[in-house]
Amino acid sequence: MAAVEAVIEERMASATHSIPQTADYLVAAGGKRIRPLITVTAARMLGYEGAGHVSLAAAVEYIHSATLLHDDVVDESELRRGKAPANAVWGNAHSVLVGDFLFARSFMMMVDAGSMDALHVLSRAASVIAEGEVRQLAAVRNIDITRAEYMSIIDAKTAALFSAAAQVAPILHGSDKAVEDGLETYGRELGLAFQLVDDALDYGGMAAELGKNTGDDFREGKITLPVALALESADDTERAFWKRVISNGDQSDADFDEALAILTKHGALDATLEAARAHAANAVNALNVAPRNEWTEALAALPEFVVERAY
Repeated sequence: MAAVEAVIEERMASATHSIPQTADYLVAAGGKRIRPLITVTAARMLGYEGAGHVSLAAAVEYIHSATLLHDDVVDESELRRGKAPANAVWGNAHSVLVGDFLFARSFMMMVDAGSMDALHVLSRAASVIAEGEVRQLAAVRNIDITRAEYMSIIDAKTAALFSAAAQVAPILHGSDKAVEDGLETYGRELGLAFQLVDDALDYGGMAAELGKNTGDDFREGKITLPVALALESADDTERAFWKRVISNGDQSDADFDEALAILTKHGALDATLEAARAHAANAVNALNVAPRNEWTEALAALPEFVVERAY
Protein backbone atom coordinates (compact mmCIF):
# COMPACT_ATOMS: atom_id res chain seq x y z
CA MET A 1 0.00 0.00 0.00
CA ALA A 2 2.96 2.33 0.56
CA ALA A 3 3.94 1.69 -3.06
CA VAL A 4 0.37 2.38 -4.16
CA GLU A 5 0.32 5.67 -2.24
CA ALA A 6 3.59 6.66 -3.92
CA VAL A 7 2.12 6.02 -7.38
CA ILE A 8 -1.07 7.90 -6.47
CA GLU A 9 1.00 10.92 -5.46
CA GLU A 10 3.37 10.71 -8.44
CA ARG A 11 0.63 10.50 -11.06
CA MET A 12 -1.10 13.64 -9.80
CA ALA A 13 1.73 15.72 -11.24
CA SER A 14 0.68 18.23 -13.88
CA ALA A 15 2.04 21.46 -15.31
CA THR A 16 -1.37 22.93 -14.49
CA HIS A 17 -0.86 23.53 -10.78
CA SER A 18 -4.54 23.58 -9.82
CA ILE A 19 -5.01 19.97 -11.03
CA PRO A 20 -2.76 18.25 -8.46
CA GLN A 21 -3.89 20.77 -5.87
CA THR A 22 -7.54 19.79 -6.34
CA ALA A 23 -6.84 16.06 -6.72
CA ASP A 24 -4.64 15.98 -3.65
CA TYR A 25 -7.28 17.84 -1.64
CA LEU A 26 -9.59 14.85 -2.08
CA VAL A 27 -7.17 11.93 -2.33
CA ALA A 28 -4.88 13.02 0.51
CA ALA A 29 -7.93 13.33 2.76
CA GLY A 30 -7.62 9.59 3.04
CA GLY A 31 -10.71 7.49 2.82
CA LYS A 32 -10.55 3.82 3.69
CA ARG A 33 -8.61 2.75 0.55
CA ILE A 34 -10.52 -0.53 0.60
CA ARG A 35 -10.64 -0.95 -3.18
CA PRO A 36 -6.87 -0.75 -3.84
CA LEU A 37 -6.27 -2.78 -0.67
CA ILE A 38 -8.32 -5.60 -2.22
CA THR A 39 -6.16 -5.55 -5.35
CA VAL A 40 -2.79 -5.71 -3.61
CA THR A 41 -3.92 -8.25 -1.01
CA ALA A 42 -5.41 -10.55 -3.65
CA ALA A 43 -2.17 -10.35 -5.65
CA ARG A 44 -0.14 -11.33 -2.56
CA MET A 45 -2.58 -14.13 -1.78
CA LEU A 46 -2.06 -15.63 -5.24
CA GLY A 47 1.73 -15.29 -5.14
CA TYR A 48 1.99 -12.69 -7.90
CA GLU A 49 5.59 -11.47 -8.09
CA GLY A 50 5.38 -8.58 -10.55
CA ALA A 51 4.64 -4.91 -9.97
CA GLY A 52 1.53 -4.51 -12.13
CA HIS A 53 -0.80 -4.86 -9.16
CA VAL A 54 0.51 -1.56 -7.75
CA SER A 55 -0.39 0.35 -10.92
CA LEU A 56 -3.81 -1.29 -11.08
CA ALA A 57 -4.51 -0.59 -7.39
CA ALA A 58 -3.65 3.09 -7.90
CA ALA A 59 -5.84 3.15 -11.02
CA VAL A 60 -8.72 1.74 -8.98
CA GLU A 61 -8.35 4.54 -6.41
CA TYR A 62 -8.18 7.14 -9.19
CA ILE A 63 -11.40 5.85 -10.72
CA HIS A 64 -13.05 5.98 -7.31
CA SER A 65 -11.76 9.51 -6.63
CA ALA A 66 -12.95 10.71 -10.04
CA THR A 67 -16.45 9.44 -9.33
CA LEU A 68 -16.43 11.23 -5.96
CA LEU A 69 -15.48 14.54 -7.58
CA HIS A 70 -18.32 14.15 -10.06
CA ASP A 71 -20.79 12.88 -7.43
CA ASP A 72 -20.26 15.91 -5.22
CA VAL A 73 -21.25 18.15 -8.14
CA VAL A 74 -24.32 16.08 -8.98
CA ASP A 75 -25.42 15.68 -5.35
CA GLU A 76 -24.47 19.20 -4.24
CA SER A 77 -22.80 17.62 -1.19
CA GLU A 78 -21.73 19.78 1.74
CA LEU A 79 -19.17 17.40 3.27
CA ARG A 80 -16.70 14.85 1.89
CA ARG A 81 -14.16 12.96 4.02
CA GLY A 82 -14.72 15.34 6.90
CA LYS A 83 -14.33 18.63 5.04
CA ALA A 84 -15.92 20.76 2.33
CA PRO A 85 -15.98 18.95 -1.04
CA ALA A 86 -13.63 20.11 -3.79
CA ASN A 87 -16.43 21.74 -5.79
CA ALA A 88 -17.26 23.95 -2.81
CA VAL A 89 -13.65 25.16 -2.84
CA TRP A 90 -12.84 25.39 -6.57
CA GLY A 91 -16.27 25.30 -8.21
CA ASN A 92 -18.26 22.70 -10.13
CA ALA A 93 -16.57 23.13 -13.51
CA HIS A 94 -13.09 22.70 -12.07
CA SER A 95 -14.08 19.61 -10.08
CA VAL A 96 -15.63 17.94 -13.11
CA LEU A 97 -12.54 18.58 -15.23
CA VAL A 98 -10.14 17.34 -12.54
CA GLY A 99 -12.31 14.25 -12.24
CA ASP A 100 -11.85 13.77 -15.98
CA PHE A 101 -8.09 14.14 -15.48
CA LEU A 102 -8.10 11.38 -12.85
CA PHE A 103 -10.10 9.10 -15.14
CA ALA A 104 -7.59 9.67 -17.94
CA ARG A 105 -4.63 9.04 -15.65
CA SER A 106 -6.25 5.84 -14.40
CA PHE A 107 -6.25 4.46 -17.93
CA MET A 108 -2.56 5.29 -18.30
CA MET A 109 -1.84 3.28 -15.16
CA MET A 110 -3.92 0.38 -16.44
CA VAL A 111 -1.77 0.31 -19.57
CA ASP A 112 1.38 0.39 -17.39
CA ALA A 113 0.33 -2.92 -15.83
CA GLY A 114 0.75 -4.59 -19.22
CA SER A 115 -2.44 -6.64 -19.27
CA MET A 116 -5.11 -6.07 -21.89
CA ASP A 117 -7.51 -8.32 -19.97
CA ALA A 118 -7.07 -6.25 -16.81
CA LEU A 119 -7.50 -3.08 -18.84
CA HIS A 120 -10.74 -4.49 -20.24
CA VAL A 121 -12.09 -5.34 -16.76
CA LEU A 122 -11.34 -1.93 -15.23
CA SER A 123 -12.45 0.09 -18.25
CA ARG A 124 -15.71 -1.86 -18.34
CA ALA A 125 -16.16 -1.15 -14.62
CA ALA A 126 -15.71 2.59 -15.25
CA SER A 127 -18.46 2.42 -17.88
CA VAL A 128 -20.79 0.40 -15.63
CA ILE A 129 -20.27 2.86 -12.75
CA ALA A 130 -21.32 5.76 -14.99
CA GLU A 131 -24.41 3.84 -16.08
CA GLY A 132 -25.28 3.13 -12.47
CA GLU A 133 -24.90 6.78 -11.51
CA VAL A 134 -27.21 7.82 -14.35
CA ARG A 135 -29.76 5.23 -13.28
CA GLN A 136 -29.58 6.48 -9.70
CA LEU A 137 -30.08 10.04 -10.90
CA ALA A 138 -33.18 8.94 -12.83
CA ALA A 139 -34.49 7.21 -9.70
CA VAL A 140 -34.20 10.28 -7.45
CA ARG A 141 -37.57 11.20 -5.88
CA ASN A 142 -39.22 8.10 -7.33
CA ILE A 143 -40.89 6.23 -4.44
CA ASP A 144 -41.94 3.44 -6.80
CA ILE A 145 -38.36 2.12 -7.05
CA THR A 146 -38.40 -1.48 -5.82
CA ARG A 147 -35.82 -3.29 -3.72
CA ALA A 148 -34.75 -5.30 -6.78
CA GLU A 149 -34.34 -2.17 -8.89
CA TYR A 150 -32.31 -0.48 -6.18
CA MET A 151 -30.02 -3.49 -5.75
CA SER A 152 -29.42 -3.47 -9.51
CA ILE A 153 -28.43 0.20 -9.34
CA ILE A 154 -25.90 -0.27 -6.53
CA ASP A 155 -24.53 -3.39 -8.19
CA ALA A 156 -23.50 -1.04 -11.00
CA LYS A 157 -22.56 2.18 -9.22
CA THR A 158 -20.73 0.67 -6.22
CA ALA A 159 -20.13 -3.07 -6.49
CA ALA A 160 -18.69 -2.98 -10.03
CA LEU A 161 -15.45 -1.30 -8.92
CA PHE A 162 -15.04 -3.60 -5.90
CA SER A 163 -15.54 -6.55 -8.24
CA ALA A 164 -13.01 -5.28 -10.79
CA ALA A 165 -10.48 -4.45 -8.04
CA ALA A 166 -10.55 -8.09 -6.94
CA GLN A 167 -10.72 -9.63 -10.40
CA VAL A 168 -7.63 -7.97 -11.87
CA ALA A 169 -5.25 -9.70 -9.43
CA PRO A 170 -5.90 -13.26 -10.72
CA ILE A 171 -5.77 -11.92 -14.27
CA LEU A 172 -2.27 -10.54 -13.66
CA HIS A 173 -1.20 -13.72 -11.93
CA GLY A 174 -2.59 -15.97 -14.68
CA SER A 175 -4.87 -17.88 -12.30
CA ASP A 176 -7.46 -20.27 -13.64
CA LYS A 177 -11.00 -19.12 -14.41
CA ALA A 178 -12.47 -20.53 -11.20
CA VAL A 179 -10.19 -18.35 -9.07
CA GLU A 180 -10.89 -15.29 -11.22
CA ASP A 181 -14.64 -15.86 -10.99
CA GLY A 182 -14.40 -16.44 -7.24
CA LEU A 183 -12.57 -13.17 -6.67
CA GLU A 184 -14.95 -11.29 -8.94
CA THR A 185 -17.82 -12.60 -6.79
CA TYR A 186 -15.92 -11.71 -3.61
CA GLY A 187 -15.52 -8.11 -4.75
CA ARG A 188 -19.11 -7.74 -5.91
CA GLU A 189 -20.60 -9.15 -2.70
CA LEU A 190 -18.26 -7.01 -0.60
CA GLY A 191 -19.24 -3.92 -2.58
CA LEU A 192 -22.95 -4.60 -2.08
CA ALA A 193 -22.37 -5.05 1.66
CA PHE A 194 -20.37 -1.80 1.77
CA GLN A 195 -23.13 0.21 0.06
CA LEU A 196 -25.92 -1.21 2.22
CA VAL A 197 -24.01 -0.30 5.38
CA ASP A 198 -23.57 3.21 3.95
CA ASP A 199 -27.35 3.33 3.39
CA ALA A 200 -27.99 2.45 7.03
CA LEU A 201 -25.31 4.80 8.35
CA ASP A 202 -26.87 7.74 6.52
CA TYR A 203 -29.85 7.35 8.84
CA GLY A 204 -27.95 6.37 11.96
CA GLY A 205 -24.26 7.29 11.84
CA MET A 206 -22.44 10.19 13.44
CA ALA A 207 -21.39 12.82 10.92
CA ALA A 208 -17.97 13.23 12.55
CA GLU A 209 -17.28 9.52 12.11
CA LEU A 210 -18.79 9.26 8.64
CA GLY A 211 -16.89 12.23 7.23
CA LYS A 212 -20.10 13.34 5.57
CA ASN A 213 -23.45 14.68 6.68
CA THR A 214 -26.00 12.28 8.12
CA GLY A 215 -29.31 12.45 6.25
CA ASP A 216 -27.87 13.50 2.88
CA ASP A 217 -29.70 10.69 1.06
CA PHE A 218 -32.98 11.79 2.65
CA ARG A 219 -32.52 15.46 1.81
CA GLU A 220 -31.49 14.65 -1.78
CA GLY A 221 -34.58 12.51 -2.32
CA LYS A 222 -32.65 9.28 -2.87
CA ILE A 223 -34.40 5.97 -2.48
CA THR A 224 -31.99 3.68 -0.63
CA LEU A 225 -32.71 0.21 0.69
CA PRO A 226 -34.07 1.30 4.12
CA VAL A 227 -36.63 3.55 2.44
CA ALA A 228 -37.51 0.94 -0.19
CA LEU A 229 -38.13 -1.60 2.58
CA ALA A 230 -40.24 0.85 4.61
CA LEU A 231 -42.30 1.65 1.51
CA GLU A 232 -43.07 -2.05 1.03
CA SER A 233 -44.88 -2.05 4.40
CA ALA A 234 -46.13 1.54 4.42
CA ASP A 235 -49.74 2.38 5.23
CA ASP A 236 -51.53 5.21 3.45
CA THR A 237 -50.37 7.85 5.94
CA GLU A 238 -46.75 6.76 5.71
CA ARG A 239 -46.84 6.57 1.93
CA ALA A 240 -48.24 10.11 1.84
CA PHE A 241 -45.34 11.18 4.06
CA TRP A 242 -42.75 9.62 1.74
CA LYS A 243 -44.45 11.17 -1.28
CA ARG A 244 -44.31 14.61 0.32
CA VAL A 245 -40.72 14.52 1.57
CA ILE A 246 -39.14 12.45 -1.21
CA SER A 247 -41.21 12.88 -4.38
CA ASN A 248 -42.22 16.49 -3.74
CA GLY A 249 -39.10 17.51 -1.78
CA ASP A 250 -41.29 19.27 0.78
CA GLN A 251 -39.29 18.80 3.97
CA SER A 252 -39.29 20.48 7.36
CA ASP A 253 -36.64 20.25 10.07
CA ALA A 254 -38.65 17.57 11.89
CA ASP A 255 -39.14 15.30 8.89
CA PHE A 256 -35.81 13.48 9.14
CA ASP A 257 -36.68 12.37 12.69
CA GLU A 258 -40.10 11.26 11.43
CA ALA A 259 -38.50 9.30 8.62
CA LEU A 260 -36.15 7.64 11.12
CA ALA A 261 -39.12 6.71 13.32
CA ILE A 262 -40.90 5.07 10.38
CA LEU A 263 -37.77 3.17 9.35
CA THR A 264 -37.36 1.96 12.94
CA LYS A 265 -41.01 0.94 13.17
CA HIS A 266 -40.68 -1.33 10.15
CA GLY A 267 -37.23 -2.64 11.09
CA ALA A 268 -35.87 -1.27 7.83
CA LEU A 269 -32.44 -0.32 9.18
CA ASP A 270 -31.97 -3.68 10.89
CA ALA A 271 -33.09 -5.46 7.73
CA THR A 272 -30.64 -3.42 5.65
CA LEU A 273 -27.77 -4.35 7.94
CA GLU A 274 -28.86 -8.00 7.90
CA ALA A 275 -28.80 -7.92 4.10
CA ALA A 276 -25.31 -6.39 4.27
CA ARG A 277 -24.15 -9.22 6.54
CA ALA A 278 -25.56 -11.79 4.13
CA HIS A 279 -23.59 -10.27 1.24
CA ALA A 280 -20.49 -10.14 3.44
CA ALA A 281 -20.89 -13.86 4.18
CA ASN A 282 -21.22 -14.53 0.45
CA ALA A 283 -17.94 -12.66 -0.07
CA VAL A 284 -16.13 -14.83 2.45
CA ASN A 285 -17.56 -18.02 0.92
CA ALA A 286 -16.35 -16.94 -2.52
CA LEU A 287 -12.77 -17.22 -1.25
CA ASN A 288 -13.11 -21.00 -1.00
CA VAL A 289 -11.51 -21.29 -4.45
CA ALA A 290 -8.41 -19.36 -3.34
CA PRO A 291 -5.23 -20.73 -1.75
CA ARG A 292 -5.15 -20.70 2.04
CA ASN A 293 -2.59 -18.31 3.51
CA GLU A 294 -2.35 -15.19 5.67
CA TRP A 295 -3.46 -12.98 2.78
CA THR A 296 -6.60 -15.08 2.28
CA GLU A 297 -7.34 -14.62 5.97
CA ALA A 298 -6.91 -10.86 5.57
CA LEU A 299 -9.39 -10.77 2.68
CA ALA A 300 -11.79 -12.94 4.69
CA ALA A 301 -11.59 -10.47 7.62
CA LEU A 302 -12.38 -7.44 5.46
CA PRO A 303 -16.15 -8.11 5.08
CA GLU A 304 -16.55 -8.12 8.87
CA PHE A 305 -14.89 -4.70 9.07
CA VAL A 306 -17.18 -3.42 6.30
CA VAL A 307 -20.41 -4.47 8.03
CA GLU A 308 -19.42 -3.60 11.61
CA ARG A 309 -17.88 -0.18 10.90
CA ALA A 310 -19.39 3.00 12.30
CA TYR A 311 -18.14 5.23 9.45
